[in-house]
Amino acid sequence: MRCLIATDAWYPQINGVVRTLTSLADQLRARGIEVRVVSPQDFVTVPCPTYPQIRLALARSSRLAEIIEAFDPDSLHIATEGPIGFAARRAAIRAGRRFTTSFHTRFPEYLRQRAPIPEPFTYALLRRFHSPAAACLVPTEGMRRDLGRRGFDNLVTWTRGVDRSTFRPIEPVPLDLAGPIFLTVSRIAPEKNLEGFLDLDLPGSKVVVGDGPKLEEMRRRYPKVHFAGAKVGEDLTRYYCAADVFVFPSRTDTFGIVLIEALACGVPIAAFHEPGPVDVIGTSAAGAMSDDLREACLRALTLSREAALARSQLFSWEACADIFLETFNRHLPGVRNTSSAAG
Repeated sequence: MRCLIATDAWYPQINGVVRTLTSLADQLRARGIEVRVVSPQDFVTVPCPTYPQIRLALARSSRLAEIIEAFDPDSLHIATEGPIGFAARRAAIRAGRRFTTSFHTRFPEYLRQRAPIPEPFTYALLRRFHSPAAACLVPTEGMRRDLGRRGFDNLVTWTRGVDRSTFRPIEPVPLDLAGPIFLTVSRIAPEKNLEGFLDLDLPGSKVVVGDGPKLEEMRRRYPKVHFAGAKVGEDLTRYYCAADVFVFPSRTDTFGIVLIEALACGVPIAAFHEPGPVDVIGTSAAGAMSDDLREACLRALTLSREAALARSQLFSWEACADIFLETFNRHLPGVRNTSSAAG
């Protein structure tokens, strides 16, 4: 079996989409499936406006058509709604190939943070993008219900996982900071709502791990906050393990892989009552959710690390790959579709 994944998010970016697709590809290859990832590395790129660290591919549908035809995949998955995603979608429709998509990012809410673009307009564009797909995979049941109310169809809940060989309780990084330690790991960008965390009146110290276009501005605005920069692998794990509470201030993420990374390190979560945290924490004692984030942070201090570890066991990349393959088998039994309806 051959699987082609078309994505606008790929290395050197480090985010939840890249981690999900990398882990999926690893799982599929471990099962003997040949995987081809089409990413910005295959094209000339230009800096993304307002976020130059992200490179946008100058992707043409004719080039995507050549790649798809040469690889001749059994499963074609279009992971993102960017230049590569649109080019792959157009090429697939023209060739009569059926495909799946995935919904990773609440772009309407993200764009609203940066420009006065009405959310209904952006959701209509995304609905049109995903409508020809045999199935659209979404990260949580809460997001599936939300998108269903917005007119999306063929939705499949697609869980996420955590690499327990990396994210586990280990010796914490030594931080010469007053406790308790409230940590967040995030891209430092407007849509992440870091101010919602950093403006809180909390005991102890606040630590931010990550990089992004607002890093230097945030360092100037919050001189008492410890900004550690980007960390990966075991270095990141040691920061998680140094925390008493992991704080997730985003109101726009569809899941938040950092949530289960924190849980796997035994760190309780504090978050707003939003779809990602709701599905990750559930009714467990692994975290606290509230529309008052300060209240959630203080309540999370009383929760046990053992409950966080136990909750993390519900999430695995094996289950993520299982759902992906089950979706393919259920929705694409014939692989190709002679229909080439315009999208």
